[in-house]
Amino acid sequence: MSLPSFVRPSAGTLAVAGVIVCAVIWGTTWYAITWQLGSVDPAASLTWRFGLAALLIFAGCAVTSRSLALTRAQHLAAVGQGAFVFAVSYSFTYAAEENVTSAIVAVVFASLAFLNLVLFRLVVGQKAHRAAWIGATLGIVGVAVLSGGEALGDGLDRQALIGIGLALLAVLSSAVGNYFSWRGQQAGSAILPQTAWAMAYGTAMLALFGLATGAHFTIDPSPGYVISLLYLAVFGSVIAFVTYFAVAKARGYALASYISALTPPIAMLVSAVFEDARFGWAAAVGLALVLAGQVLLTRAPRAD
Repeated sequence: MSLPSFVRPSAGTLAVAGVIVCAVIWGTTWYAITWQLGSVDPAASLTWRFGLAALLIFAGCAVTSRSLALTRAQHLAAVGQGAFVFAVSYSFTYAAEENVTSAIVAVVFASLAFLNLVLFRLVVGQKAHRAAWIGATLGIVGVAVLSGGEALGDGLDRQALIGIGLALLAVLSSAVGNYFSWRGQQAGSAILPQTAWAMAYGTAMLALFGLATGAHFTIDPSPGYVISLLYLAVFGSVIAFVTYFAVAKARGYALASYISALTPPIAMLVSAVFEDARFGWAAAVGLALVLAGQVLLTRAPRAD
């Protein structure tokens, strides 16, 4: 039995809810990742995370009798999505955070919505509404203001420049991965099987990379590592990515990728609660700009 029209949420409301869910989850994964650093090789941790996530989605599809079959074109799109979203982007992200603070990485990732607008305009000819361009730009400015104090405080030495370069490669890889995800959706892929296969392909690539670079595939049995692994796999990967790609399919990748601008304020809140961090007026101004950009992106018509 369907709900009455006056209680059924609109597509816009569902999109906003999806963005909020992803932002809250990914905003807390920054803290969860710190529980894994140092004890296990990053390539191994990423392999365990996305391998477990892929198995969970495969199992969910099997239990609900959803077909996992993809066509050749859909598999090729999933390979590209897995390579650029899960393998390359996350590898560069971990490497970036070994050289520069997460705040600077957040500044770079705030450009994802803008990069998606540019990429889809150049490659597939999508014309986004002016409000979407303004909203994406506000996101970049907002996170830059929000994180600027920390970035300037650390200085821009050679190590910092290397970290920024790695973060830029990570966000560019994510944008390319979003294009392959869009290609799979255009080829008729359902979100769950496409995401499962993409994670599986990304996991295989991460495992091969780890073997080629001499990574040790161990698991830290400590409660902190196990809890963080489960949280990153179930919430940070399965729930967040499925929701993200669903929002992107319904409302476009510019709105979905604006999550990268909303994530840092939430990460700052988590840091304030669990790490006793303190932030000043710049954080409030930056947060206001980010939220203003979110409103514009939400209200902007979907790209043609």
